[in-house]
Amino acid sequence: MTLIMRAPTRIDFGGGWTDVPPYADEMGGFVCNLAITRYATASIREPSPSEARRDARAAAGEPRVRAARPADHSIADAAARRFGVDGEIIEVRSDFPIGAGLGGSSAAGVAIVAALAAARNESLDRTQIAELSRDIEITDLGIPGGRQDHYAAAYGGALALRFSACGVNVRRIPLGASTCAELERRCIVVYTGQSRISGETIHAVLGAYREREPRVLASLDGMRDNAERIANALANGDIDALGALVAEQWTLQRSLHPAIPTPLIDEIIARGCAAGAIGAKALGASGGGCVLLVARDDRVDSVREIAASLGEPVPFAIDTDGVTRCA
Repeated sequence: MTLIMRAPTRIDFGGGWTDVPPYADEMGGFVCNLAITRYATASIREPSPSEARRDARAAAGEPRVRAARPADHSIADAAARRFGVDGEIIEVRSDFPIGAGLGGSSAAGVAIVAALAAARNESLDRTQIAELSRDIEITDLGIPGGRQDHYAAAYGGALALRFSACGVNVRRIPLGASTCAELERRCIVVYTGQSRISGETIHAVLGAYREREPRVLASLDGMRDNAERIANALANGDIDALGALVAEQWTLQRSLHPAIPTPLIDEIIARGCAAGAIGAKALGASGGGCVLLVARDDRVDSVREIAASLGEPVPFAIDTDGVTRCA
């Protein structure tokens, strides 16, 4: 029997970076994000007799991982060691671009952890899945980062996440049907085709924070406070206010480090806003990946046209389920 779990990626409207320690622990962070229907899928099954004969590692009791992305392969290997996997085949797939800034590796980690827990009949709630996935990335693989991506993948929907030394407070933001429809229509995601440098950038920004660089401190504080206003706008279904706040978020985010914006990101945002976007920002740590544009109600088509001329459109709907068993 094959056990399959899938977990969504996310759009981070605001507050990304403030979920990363030590800022999150010392100053308190806040993120507003939205899970989308671009998924990482993990499956676990016993090898067939022919597969077992072909692979000597299976006889040695080692997990067999099949993943197109090196990061997903590493996460699956590390998670398998945590769960004591002894020969099962773990396959990881995804339907989003590489280095998209959508929290894809965390979605893969959440799907893998959830699948392994289910295969071992271990009962983990969504918070436990998110935290274990992140701990594997941080402790076992040395990947720097925060918590928001793991929580989006585990919980789904629109989230207001508050971070502190005491842990994570998760608040679901209820979205009416009309708000969901407007978000899906007016929020346009385009992939730049450029790889991101999130690890290097995160180390640089954290170093500046530890040195108490005033520019970085002010930007992080502003991003956190702006994200709280974004959560309120989202809860009120006010997409115009959301777009304007996303624009403010990007001004703060890009000031953290020179590697965060790129010429192509700047061009997409400038031309998108000229075509009718209220606000726009790069997703994730940036340095590439995807750009979000929030279009005016009457300019959606023109913004989509400009975005498609500069990158690869990433269509999506809102995911409300979080990590889910498929089979």
